[in-house]
Amino acid sequence: MPNFAIMSFFKTAGKPFIIAGPCSAESREQVMETAAALKDLPVQLFRGGVWKPRTRPGSFEGNGVDALDWLKEAKQAYGTKITIEVAEPHHVELALQYGVDAVWLGARTTVNPFQVQRIADALKGNILPVLVKNPVNPDVDLWEGAIERIHRAGIVDVAAIHRGFSIYDAGAVYRNSPNWPVPIELKRRRPELSIICDPSHITGRRNMVAELAQKAMDLGFDGLMIETHPDPEKAWSDAAQQITPAALTELLQHLVIRHEFTADMGKSTELEYLRQLMDSIDAEVIDLLARRMELSERIGAVKKDSNITAYQPERWRDIVASRGEHGERQMLSKEFIVALYQMIHDESIRRQLEILRNATKPVKD
Repeated sequence: MPNFAIMSFFKTAGKPFIIAGPCSAESREQVMETAAALKDLPVQLFRGGVWKPRTRPGSFEGNGVDALDWLKEAKQAYGTKITIEVAEPHHVELALQYGVDAVWLGARTTVNPFQVQRIADALKGNILPVLVKNPVNPDVDLWEGAIERIHRAGIVDVAAIHRGFSIYDAGAVYRNSPNWPVPIELKRRRPELSIICDPSHITGRRNMVAELAQKAMDLGFDGLMIETHPDPEKAWSDAAQQITPAALTELLQHLVIRHEFTADMGKSTELEYLRQLMDSIDAEVIDLLARRMELSERIGAVKKDSNITAYQPERWRDIVASRGEHGERQMLSKEFIVALYQMIHDESIRRQLEILRNATKPVKD
């Protein structure tokens, strides 16, 4: 993906970009009440669901054009900029018609490149800022590809929203897995791209929203999208994850904003020294891994000569148990050590299989 210019719509100097509002625009009264409660908060975009693509038919699927009327009225009354989700080209047309200030693509849309392209085509010739939520599955290439399609349509104000990834686990802590390495990788590839965290959809529980919002700030995210409702218990959609305007006010007041750099020369020097130590250790780790792979190949040669399988279940079980226990003695998570050795073991087996395959190739005359 080539580099592209990002404009400043989603950038706020030293402050997080805040998007807040109800999951669904349920009624004129609800929209106006919420907008009035948020007008004095540092909220850059007021969100409201106009069309709600639900998992199953029969659920509330939004008020459509009526909701656009209410959002437009709230914008005129309180001077707030408004944003909605678009899932079809005609949604884009209506958003432009009603003076919507920004739109976002939902996770179910991002996962479908054909639909993303149709929306991108509808955006051509316009300057409407666009946010792209991550796809439901943890695929950074798919996410980045959707962003690229929008940018190639001529949209220069583009940002990403991290709303977590679908999981099938009734006992999971969160509604959607944050899987932080995925948005971190997107930021590595696209450092100029603003990434907004959606703790409402990740947690699915209002009592966890503030904690996860702070974690997003600790990780250097550029902003937050938080679902806010005057009476969350009575919300028509996603009631469990919405917070009141008062709770949002408290959350923003207690939010600690981290900086990428420090002006303290002493701390900066200490940080650089520690990083140099880490770089040196990393070089040693890589050298040790190279030596380990050499041993794996020698083991593969012995297995070839002995006509035995590359994968030895008993040996792998011993590695999992012994390395996990040793890691715990060093105050390292057993899960981390096992995951690390899974990758090492996979590479070892790959190399040994290559040796075994070469041994069975027919000799050419």
